[in-house]
Amino acid sequence: MTGQYALTPVTVVGLGSMGTALAEAFLDAGHPTAVWNRTPSKVTPLVSRGAVHAPTPIAAITASPLTIACLTTYGDTIEALTPAAAALEGRALVTFNSGSPAGARRMAAWAREHGARHLDGAIKNVPSAVGAQDTLLYYGGDRTVFDEFAPTLRVLGGDTVHLGTDPDLAALYEMAVGGTLLPALVGFFQGAAALQSRGLTAASMVRFSIKWFEMINSVLPVFADEIDRGDYTDAASSVNIFLAGIAHDKELAEEADLDTSWHEPFHDLLQRAAEAGHGEHSISALTEVLRR
Repeated sequence: MTGQYALTPVTVVGLGSMGTALAEAFLDAGHPTAVWNRTPSKVTPLVSRGAVHAPTPIAAITASPLTIACLTTYGDTIEALTPAAAALEGRALVTFNSGSPAGARRMAAWAREHGARHLDGAIKNVPSAVGAQDTLLYYGGDRTVFDEFAPTLRVLGGDTVHLGTDPDLAALYEMAVGGTLLPALVGFFQGAAALQSRGLTAASMVRFSIKWFEMINSVLPVFADEIDRGDYTDAASSVNIFLAGIAHDKELAEEADLDTSWHEPFHDLLQRAAEAGHGEHSISALTEVLRR
C-alpha cells in the first residue's frame, strides 16, 4: 500500500447500513473519510473511528475529490446533493442507488449538468461483505473516474469491474442479475413452510438448498450459450418437463396447505412457450417468450 493510496480523501454521503459499511471500509484502509447524513446521529459512531463529520452537503463534497453517494434512490441522491450542486464542478461522483437504467441516465445527466465526473455503481453483496476480496462491485460511466480512483474503489471489494462508458450499465446489470433474487427466496420460503407442515425445521433443508443453488450455478453458462446462439434444441431440461411438474406443485400445495398462487405466472409462461413450439426445447427458450 503506497502512501498516496492510503491518503486518498473520500466523502461518503448517506449512512444507512450500506453507506456505513462503505465508510468503515475506507476508514479501515486509512483513507481520510468525511461523512454526511440527514440524520446526524448516524455520524457519531464513524466519527469515533476517525471520520470527519461534514455538517452540510456542500462541506461534504468540498472535503474530498471523490464523493460516494449511497442513498436509496437516484431521486434521493439528486435531492440531497442539489444544495451543493455547484461544488460538484470537476469532482468525481460515484453513486450507489437502487433504480432503473432510465433512473441512472437521469442521474448521469444531472451530474453532467453540474460538471461532475460521474460513475454509477452497484454492490453485489450485503453490507457485512464490503471490503472482502471476493466482493463484487461493478460500474458504468466515466472511465477516467474509474481509472483514477480504482485503488480506492477496490477498498470496497476486490472484484471490481468497469462495464463500459454507458452511464446506465451498472443499473442494467443490477436489475438483470437481481431478477433472480425474489423468485429464489420465495421458493426457499415455500420449501420451509412445506417442511414445517410436517414438523420439520427450515434449518434442515439449508445444506440441500445450497447444493441445489450450486447446481443452478453450474448450468447458467450452458443456458447463456443457448440464449446467445438462439438454439434451444439440445434440451437437458425441456419446457415440457417443467409443465409436467405443475401437477406436483398443486398436490404439494394441497397436502401442506400452501399458498402457491405465486406460481401461476410461471405456469402461464410455460404454457405460452409450449404453444409457441418450444415444448421439447430447453427451458432457456422461455427467454423467447419473455422477449416482446
